[in-house]
Amino acid sequence: MQKMLILKMIAIALLMAVIAIPLTMIEATIYERSQFRNDAVRSIANDSVGEQMVVGPVLALPYVDSYTVEEEVVGQPSKTIQKEVSIKRVHYVFPNELQINGAIDTEQRYRGIHPVLTYTGLHAINGDFVLPKMADLSREKTDSRIRLEQPYLSLGVKDTRGVNKVPTVNWGGKAFEFKQDSRLPRYPRGLHAPLETLALENAEKIKFSMELSLSGMERMDFVPVAKFNQVTLKSKWPHPQFGGRFLPQTKNRVIDENGFNATWNISALALSTQDQLIAPIAKASDAAGAAAAAAAAAGVLVNHESNLDNFGVAFIEPVNIYTQSSRAVKYGLLFIALTFAAFFLFEIMKQLPIHPVQYALVGLALVLFFLLLVSLSEHLSFLHAYLIATVACIGLIGFYLANVLGDWKRGFAFATGLSVLYGVLFGLLQSENNALVLGSTLLFAVLAVIMVVTRKVDWYQLSKNIGKPAAAEVTSQ
Repeated sequence: MQKMLILKMIAIALLMAVIAIPLTMIEATIYERSQFRNDAVRSIANDSVGEQMVVGPVLALPYVDSYTVEEEVVGQPSKTIQKEVSIKRVHYVFPNELQINGAIDTEQRYRGIHPVLTYTGLHAINGDFVLPKMADLSREKTDSRIRLEQPYLSLGVKDTRGVNKVPTVNWGGKAFEFKQDSRLPRYPRGLHAPLETLALENAEKIKFSMELSLSGMERMDFVPVAKFNQVTLKSKWPHPQFGGRFLPQTKNRVIDENGFNATWNISALALSTQDQLIAPIAKASDAAGAAAAAAAAAGVLVNHESNLDNFGVAFIEPVNIYTQSSRAVKYGLLFIALTFAAFFLFEIMKQLPIHPVQYALVGLALVLFFLLLVSLSEHLSFLHAYLIATVACIGLIGFYLANVLGDWKRGFAFATGLSVLYGVLFGLLQSENNALVLGSTLLFAVLAVIMVVTRKVDWYQLSKNIGKPAAAEVTSQ
């Protein structure tokens, strides 16, 4: 009879292994559906506008540096001639102080059944530049003559399709309109505003201000370029996720059900963006230069935003249904194991045999819960989808077990136990930071209950009666 007990346990283990197959298929389905959602995001980004990043502004001072050099006459080393050399250069000036105040409104767009979060922000940008003197522009040791060309203000924008109207900059009391192309060596995407020619007789400070109305999707980033940067963002979206190399100051950050308000204060001492933006492009002989040249030859615009120090905020959904559903499926095999363990204990203690087919049907009902969950959550809120799937599966299993076990009280007891398990699972899904401790506590509690209930069980005696229903049970049926 001991052999019967072992065979029963092996049969249950094999059933669990078989039922793991549809669980794996459901997890693959969830991944596939999540990829459809990502395709929807890319589709909307291709059709309208994607994530945004703002770089600058940066003042560019193009000039021609002319100077005279002496060269030896070919074939006559003792004779020299004077030759004038002119080199075109660009001197970049970064803001002394930069303040950005942004107010961002969000809305959801749908591609099929998949929602995608988009936003429109109005950013007030102001600050000042300390202009250099003309003599400071020359790089030559000898006397040189500097001829200034038209300066311009560069503003990097990752996706210019999101610029809602042509911005203008107030530069020293005069308005100048932006045009396409940032003209920054390392970040060509964006805009530039041609300015009037500057005298640069003395080092002086000049103020600027502008407004940038910018639309995007899911994420907004900034690259701090000034000596001192202060960026303040506010929105009614209550689920921000701050990221990048810098986080907003805790004392200047408010997040509640009404939205968020956050401020970053960043100094140039913590930055390397100025060097990153104006660093010379790698030569074609370098590996990086060769790759860039190959990309350019293929018509691909090479950008370097991934190498820039940046920070920003992502507008995330409070509940990602596919992430939540995938996490739920990972507990599926545990649910089935606990249910089968309860069946097995009931079977050996009450002497009421349960056929492996009945084990399998209940296990499949538990598996279908997860498929119902992901399919319903695509059309309803996750909470409502979870409640409907839970009630449907527990109701079905409770009704079935009331007949299998020959007593509605027994079916109700099992249904109550499953309700507790589903309640615990929902708590695990909602408390991501505490999921491990809650899950381990659940397992310990279940093991403790099993050990307490079976502490006085004579397993050798019970194994002799496996498959033999008690007389009282037969009579009651």
